[in-house]
Amino acid sequence: MIASTKAAETKAVSTASAHADRFDELDQLLVAQAHFWQIRPFHSRELVWRHSHPDLCTALLELTADDVAQLESNTTALAHWLRPWLGNDGERLLALERLVPLPQRSLAVPLRFDTGIPGRKWQQVQALAAVLPAEQQPVLEWCAGKGYLGRLLAQVDGRDVVSLEWQETLCRAGQSAADEASLPVRFVQADALADSSVGWLPTNGQVVALHACGDLHTTLMRHWVASDSQRLTLSPCCYHLIGSDGYLPLSKRAAASRLRLAKLDLQLPLREVVTGGRGAGRKRHIEVLWRLAFDEWQREERGCDQYLPLPAFPKSFLAGSFADFVVWAAQTKGLAPPSSLNEAHWLQCGQARLSLVRRMELVSHLFRRPLEVWLLLDRALYLAEHGARVRIGTFCDWSVTPRNLVIDAQRA
Repeated sequence: MIASTKAAETKAVSTASAHADRFDELDQLLVAQAHFWQIRPFHSRELVWRHSHPDLCTALLELTADDVAQLESNTTALAHWLRPWLGNDGERLLALERLVPLPQRSLAVPLRFDTGIPGRKWQQVQALAAVLPAEQQPVLEWCAGKGYLGRLLAQVDGRDVVSLEWQETLCRAGQSAADEASLPVRFVQADALADSSVGWLPTNGQVVALHACGDLHTTLMRHWVASDSQRLTLSPCCYHLIGSDGYLPLSKRAAASRLRLAKLDLQLPLREVVTGGRGAGRKRHIEVLWRLAFDEWQREERGCDQYLPLPAFPKSFLAGSFADFVVWAAQTKGLAPPSSLNEAHWLQCGQARLSLVRRMELVSHLFRRPLEVWLLLDRALYLAEHGARVRIGTFCDWSVTPRNLVIDAQRA
């Protein structure tokens, strides 16, 4: 028994040490190359490296649209292309960002159990559930939505599940589906960010969260550390959705880093998306083009060469005209809407800006996943500092979701 315990402790220390080593090397590279990725492409009307790396700017401007598209889709080729400016750091970043898939079990899922669940979401739910071993402990599903993951665990393992969700309509829909299938699932409408939410973590049980955003998943981690719950399986998402002005490191190692992250930096991993098809890609292109074209218009209108960010807006706007969009955007930012607008001119200006933005973002693309792994390791190290054995890896293929990283922590 003592030998077994010693072996488990040695393995846990070894894993924590490996996480720390990977973090340290990633941290060093991200700090050293920060001027290539801590940039604000939308804010600049010129390539941001025009003074520090004019040769890089020349090379970027010589790329054709097809060249840019190919490099955007192939980070290995991108690292090679950037070698004159990054040396071997690009290839090393790619090596450090690679995490292995966590082992998965097969799930006995009844036919039509996925009725009403979007296809890609169903793939994600199955993949995360398969990471968990078949056990009987009670489960808390954090930020449950309609409870797809909790319902699946209740079905395949017969577990008692509490699904915590803030929106009442989602609670009602999820509870109705669980009751119809006679599953041991109970929905609780509650604010996950409230201090009282720690009371829902099951003693000697497990907590699961699929794509919990920002403060929602860091709050869960702090609750778990302070609880008697035995296992935490978490897939983080949307690191920028935080209440603080900038990133607050969780682990001691990250707190000691020279890397300082603003909310805009935390959005970098989210620029890696899997589209829902050509239609979704076209809408995204139009939205970016219109935002940049409006930015060109507002700079001239205000006589101020400064970026003016716009809030999110319904995608139904994109079915209208650019002129209507400018009217909305101007009113949103307290500007007088134009009485007439040369749409072709401003869209041409926006297209020129978009070409520059794509080239600036091309360089930062290489750092998207390394930064996300840095953030994941900060979380893993925080849990390890509080005595947990922590595994990190992927739970599904990138094509299912780029947010395919997972932390699986157990009490040591």
